[in-house]
Amino acid sequence: MTELKRTPLFEVYKDYGAKTIDFGGWDLPVQFSSIKEEHEAVRTKAGLFDVSHMGEIEVKGKDSLAYLQKMMTNDISKLKDGGAQYTAMCYANGGTVDDLLVYKKADEDYLLVVNASNIEKDFDWLVSHVTEEVEVTNISDSIAQLAIQGPLAEQALQKLTNTDLSEIKFFKFKENVEINGVAALVSRTGYTGEDGFEIYCLKEHAVELWNAILKDESVVPCGLGARDTLRFEANLALYGQELSKDITPLEAGIGFAVKTNKEEDFFGKEVLKDQKENGVPRKLVGIEMIDKGIPRHGYEVYVGEELIGEVTTGTQSPTLKKNIGLALLKKDFTELETEVEVQVRKKRLKAKIIKTPFYQRPKN
Repeated sequence: MTELKRTPLFEVYKDYGAKTIDFGGWDLPVQFSSIKEEHEAVRTKAGLFDVSHMGEIEVKGKDSLAYLQKMMTNDISKLKDGGAQYTAMCYANGGTVDDLLVYKKADEDYLLVVNASNIEKDFDWLVSHVTEEVEVTNISDSIAQLAIQGPLAEQALQKLTNTDLSEIKFFKFKENVEINGVAALVSRTGYTGEDGFEIYCLKEHAVELWNAILKDESVVPCGLGARDTLRFEANLALYGQELSKDITPLEAGIGFAVKTNKEEDFFGKEVLKDQKENGVPRKLVGIEMIDKGIPRHGYEVYVGEELIGEVTTGTQSPTLKKNIGLALLKKDFTELETEVEVQVRKKRLKAKIIKTPFYQRPKN
């Protein structure tokens, strides 16, 4: 049995009462207090997540932009220094290698932030297509990442830095921000549907930063359970569920990150262009249970005797108090209010197609 990987914060989990689980080969906290409490804290105050299992890959060199344009579905040329962009990376058949963030530090200096379970696969894919004037380096093992999320996130983090955090706008970042004396890259991004920041620092500073942020009583430590229910309510895709090598970004509803009109060829461009112009065979939709039951990942969805797809994520929404799910269905059955049936164990239970995202944070 292979030993589970641990983040630099593993030793302090127990100080905060963490319950850990095996998450894709990592020993990570599923919760500290309870998933519902942590979820509620992020929606109303602020929560702090250890996301140091995520991967960081540097792309440097004079051909960096041309190389990234070939590898990514989004238009990297639109990125300015200090900007972040959400994108997908695809195979030639349009299936998804990963969804990720690209940070532009300078013209020949980019940082890619990839999903934990895909670090090696992504790195190998990137390296296998590298051109002469590009250097790709996996720096994941030296970096820790914390995410502070929620309406009070800025207020709490501001107490630990002289940098005016209000100047960091959505999907922008600053380097060398001193937080409690620790130099960090701070970006206004997240995976919860709330305002907040993701903080990247050297792994040796992770514990002091974690402890310093949690001194603020408005911030609670949060685990993967709440991270999943929060991102699900906000309709943010999870690789391995909403996205995979067999699911294209357009089927998963992230077509905004696919720019088939950019001049450069990129992996999957022809397939994705065809899907943009002629429609997708399947579509990711929201479902709400009519009968009593919870739709879970992998449950089959039917109309009559026809199998039309399956649930990718489902739970009882802590915010809405309803049993809802995301399902990848044949496009002919994806009109709002369409009634479908979800196979929950031995029973078929009624559900209907509803609008997504399930939750949007109130505008100020």
